[in-house]
Amino acid sequence: MIGILIVTHGALGESLIACANHVLGGAPAQTAALAVNSQDDPNIMLPKAQALVAELNSGDGVLVLSDMYGATPCNIVTKLIQPGIVAGVAGISLPMLVRAMTYRQQPLAVVVEKAISGGREGVVQFTGQQCERYEPEPSNQ
Repeated sequence: MIGILIVTHGALGESLIACANHVLGGAPAQTAALAVNSQDDPNIMLPKAQALVAELNSGDGVLVLSDMYGATPCNIVTKLIQPGIVAGVAGISLPMLVRAMTYRQQPLAVVVEKAISGGREGVVQFTGQQCERYEPEPSNQ
């Protein structure tokens, strides 16, 4: 099973894990979060992240999810990447996390793609009626 590490600003990662637990109906195995706060030194946080990756990797690899591309948590994640073993994706959301958790029995590359598609497909504009997707009228140009 693919391990999942969430590296985010503050407690966002722990909150997302708790929400995924609620949505999926159970505590997600091989999942952890690392909170990065404004006073944290990235050079001190990196060994903590490396230890979590080692702990979460059962031999199938680890997907590391971060909140904002280019921010400190993401910069820590870039130092964890090992092609085919540790992959990173920025822009974590609950739909992304749930999708990744749903497909984590698949190979790492598949879980990465499913996480990204879950994030993309989880961003929709909807009407006030039963969360139906908003489809704009075609323009006549």
